[in-house]
Amino acid sequence: MLQEIIILILLTFLPLFELRLSIPVGILATQLNLPFNITLTAFNLNPFLVATICILANILLGYILYEFLHLFNPLLKKLPRIYKLLHRSQRRLNPYIEKYGIPGIALFVAIPLPGSGSYTGALGSFLLGIKKKDFYIANTIGVIIAGILVTLITTGILSLT
Repeated sequence: MLQEIIILILLTFLPLFELRLSIPVGILATQLNLPFNITLTAFNLNPFLVATICILANILLGYILYEFLHLFNPLLKKLPRIYKLLHRSQRRLNPYIEKYGIPGIALFVAIPLPGSGSYTGALGSFLLGIKKKDFYIANTIGVIIAGILVTLITTGILSLT
């Protein structure tokens, strides 16, 4: 079972998928066909255990990425074109955060679709200059909501139809 847990954590760390992939892989008892002709055999583990592991890993992922971006910010300042582009993006995105605030980040992270989640939330928060504490709170809330939704959908408790 330790091997399955490590695989779930690694799947959670995949960009675009995060826990939207790892929770179904952990819970279902079938084979999942992914893009690029990749097939994964699901593990049929306890849904509560899977959700807990994947949620914690996804929260940690957001924290790590946010810190990584701040750590390399001095390097970005030495690359004027990239730094200018980042700050232009920050100016464009800032009105949305001013309108919706920190709950807007949590909601974005919570949307259980590829392209949203901790990766994009951390990058957007970095670009907007969101404080560490505010991002950590928004990321945690968003990941918990996403994890619960994906678990409920995967177990069939919540239906999309």
